[in-house]
Amino acid sequence: MAVAKTVAHVTGAEYLDLERRAEFKSEFFDGEMFAMAGGTVLHSLIGTNLAAEFRNRLKGRPCLPYNADLRLKVEATGLFTYPDLSVICGPPRFVDDESDTVVNPTVIVEVLSESTEAYDRGKKFEHYRQMTSLREYLLVSQREPRMEQFVRQADGHWLLHEAVGLEATLLLPSLGVTVALAEVFANVEFRPAPMRAGVPPRG
Repeated sequence: MAVAKTVAHVTGAEYLDLERRAEFKSEFFDGEMFAMAGGTVLHSLIGTNLAAEFRNRLKGRPCLPYNADLRLKVEATGLFTYPDLSVICGPPRFVDDESDTVVNPTVIVEVLSESTEAYDRGKKFEHYRQMTSLREYLLVSQREPRMEQFVRQADGHWLLHEAVGLEATLLLPSLGVTVALAEVFANVEFRPAPMRAGVPPRG
């Protein structure tokens, strides 16, 4: 989801009060609320495919997938956000008595878009890495069938794996399941990358 303009300067508690009454979703960090723009058809389709694939793979396991309607808080930094998909293993932990903001995801998945890719790869991942419960972070392309997987190691470092192509699969060690890219990208029609002006085609 694209992040639009700053709309207010409030406390975290004030943000939650406003957000629970709002007709649209906003992220929050360091006193500022950021209204979220609507997603594209492609973004929505991939997100729906992800939720279905994770739900199917996690049947009978103590882990449940949640879509982008579930709000997440990074307790160490104060970021409130809405991942495209999150997986929680065991009972969810909430920030307060309202069961709408969780703090203990095991896996977070973001579908990349042009407006948010740099943020998802950079600053947002910095926030996510502060969550002690988080074991894996997945980035899903909209340009091609590609998933990037960052897995937390015992020493705290994050190891990158990539799965590319509709025949590929990706093992998620924190969940003990394998997801198929053919399912994640089912019915997705990728647009060819535009040619850059002045660059001749390679023969």
